[in-house]
Amino acid sequence: MPVNSFENYPMSWKPSIDRTKKPIYQVLANQLEQDILNGVLLPGTKLPPQRELADYLDLNLSTISKAFKECVLKGLLSTSVGSGTFVSYDALSNAYLLEEAKPKNLIEMGATLPDNASYEPLVLQLKSMLQETDYEKWFGYGRAGESLWQKDAAIKLIRRGGFETTVDHILFANGGQNAMAATLASLCQPGDRIGVDHHTYPGLKTAASMLSVKIVPIKSENEEMSAAAFEYACKNENIKGIYLIPDYHNPTACRMSVKNRKEIAAIAKKYNQFIIEDATYHLHDKEPFPAIASFAPERVIHIASLSKSIAPGLRLAYVATPIQFKELISKALYNLNISVSPLLAELAARTIVSNEFEVLIENHREETIRRNQVFNRFLADYTSLGNEAGIFRWLRLPGNITGAEFEKLAAENGVQVYAAERFVVGNSCPERAVRIAVCAPETMEELEQGLSIIKRLLNNLS
Repeated sequence: MPVNSFENYPMSWKPSIDRTKKPIYQVLANQLEQDILNGVLLPGTKLPPQRELADYLDLNLSTISKAFKECVLKGLLSTSVGSGTFVSYDALSNAYLLEEAKPKNLIEMGATLPDNASYEPLVLQLKSMLQETDYEKWFGYGRAGESLWQKDAAIKLIRRGGFETTVDHILFANGGQNAMAATLASLCQPGDRIGVDHHTYPGLKTAASMLSVKIVPIKSENEEMSAAAFEYACKNENIKGIYLIPDYHNPTACRMSVKNRKEIAAIAKKYNQFIIEDATYHLHDKEPFPAIASFAPERVIHIASLSKSIAPGLRLAYVATPIQFKELISKALYNLNISVSPLLAELAARTIVSNEFEVLIENHREETIRRNQVFNRFLADYTSLGNEAGIFRWLRLPGNITGAEFEKLAAENGVQVYAAERFVVGNSCPERAVRIAVCAPETMEELEQGLSIIKRLLNNLS
């Protein structure tokens, strides 16, 4: 029997469970999930201490712990050493951002799609390849040992993004998301913890959830991950590594300073942490900063995706991995993919070696600059982060409206944007902000129409 009387005791959650069903921890976990999904427990709610809940329900502490752990691994709860257990702010958010079909009757300004008017060099290169007499070799299985010159192309692209490496470190993946999932699958066990920014790329969140890897928010300072907070997490949060987007961070569009890159690299070396460096946006600046991998090549898995700088349809990423991790990640990629497409790998390599990729990048940049100029013209009176070369902006909202409320309001008025709640991690409080993808609309006219609607909605809030 409970040792305390709970009739007038302030507990944030007093569940009633069916004890005829087994196992009890699963029944409790299901009840907790339903109470979160149904709004009985709101994001940010601090749950009762496990011992008090065990006393209230007259259950073993281990039963409560197992139920909580189940919900932590689903991303419904977030734990913090010394602070307790909270309902995650992102428990109800949709982290799957690229929908199966284009939203009907909505101007797409949510998904981070690069412009689709800059692909001519790829088309010409592909036509040339398919006229060669031995074209059939690109429709079979690819073998890693047959792709050395393609790895030279990978090194050239990665060098362009601020990191010098060699062919013995290179692996191929079917896009950045595929590389992240393989890295987590190979370096983490279920229940392991990795650190991330308070708002982070949702693809990392979904991959971690699938693999039962817990992501831990690390505090920011001056709009970038705090090196001191990272060190604290190494000492106190039992993390194995961190995930970072140092250039044009998704979603906040911030850029990590060189000083902070060096400090974070040094801490990773000191505490034997791995770093997953997402280099998706490294090529958007004409003069990229040195990659974090350049300061700790033995600790950093550097993922250079081609999706935003060249073309997402290539489904290709180059992974520069420390030798100590290479075999593990290579096996994970094999289990996930067998191989990358020989056709797309060849097309990408030829585009890079011929320097046509520079034309593609410059064409993308020119179009993106034009679109950001339109964004600035419409929304100059409001605070947004991001520069002229970025394909999305982070718009901070006026008044008291939340990002989720503004996303719903915008959709009701014909525009799709993505709220901060989709990107927030654990019990971090989401910014009152939305991410606006300036390159997602198919035409400049559609972009202007979408921005005009957003401006009208913002004006009504002010």
